[in-house]
Amino acid sequence: MKLLYFSAPWCGPCRTFGPIMEQAAQSGIPVQKINVDTDTEAAQAFGIRNVPTVVLVEGTREVKRFSGVKPLHEVKSFYNV
Repeated sequence: MKLLYFSAPWCGPCRTFGPIMEQAAQSGIPVQKINVDTDTEAAQAFGIRNVPTVVLVEGTREVKRFSGVKPLHEVKSFYNV
């Protein structure tokens, strides 16, 4: 399982949430950051309408998602299902 982190450079909340997702990655959670402006195919495939959005995937199947900024402990809880 891994987290897909959909973000955009112009997004204020994404700039706030980016360092939190970096901490999640440093703690051992697999995180793939996706820029919705440059990777429109992935954004469309997952129906991303708001950023930041985090999608937990197992293989290519979506397990669950959330949008908005969350503290690190909530991101870790989200990943641990």
